[in-house]
Amino acid sequence: QVQLVESGGGLVQAGGSLRLSCAASGRFFSMYAMGWFRQAPGKEREFVAAINWSGSTTDYRDSVKGRFTISRDNAKNTMFLQMNSLKPEDTAVYYCAAGDRAHYSVSTPLTYGMNYWGKGTLVTVSS
Repeated sequence: QVQLVESGGGLVQAGGSLRLSCAASGRFFSMYAMGWFRQAPGKEREFVAAINWSGSTTDYRDSVKGRFTISRDNAKNTMFLQMNSLKPEDTAVYYCAAGDRAHYSVSTPLTYGMNYWGKGTLVTVSS
C-alpha cells in the first residue's frame, strides 16, 4: 500500500517562497515517477510538475516554469517542490502523487500516469 504525506504548505506573501515535501512509504519509491498537482477553490485539479524515477527528466505546467522546481531524494524516499516568486493564483491545495512506472505519461495530462495520491497541503499566497 502506497502512502504519501505532504508537508510545507502555509501562508506566504506574493513574491515569497515555500518548499513542499512529500514523504513516501510502502513500496520501492525510487523505481517510480512522481508528481505534484493542485486544486484551487472551485476549480478542477491540475498538473503542476512531474519527475521520473531518477530525477533526470522533469516537466512543468507553463505557468510555473522558471518559478517552481521539482526534485527527489530517493535515499530518503522524499520528493520536493521548491516554489519561488509565488503569485496569488498559485493558491491551492497541493497534492503529491506517485505512479507505477519509471516515467510519467504526458499523454494522460489529467494524471500524468499517477495512481496514488496524498491528502494535500494548503498553500495560500496573499497579494
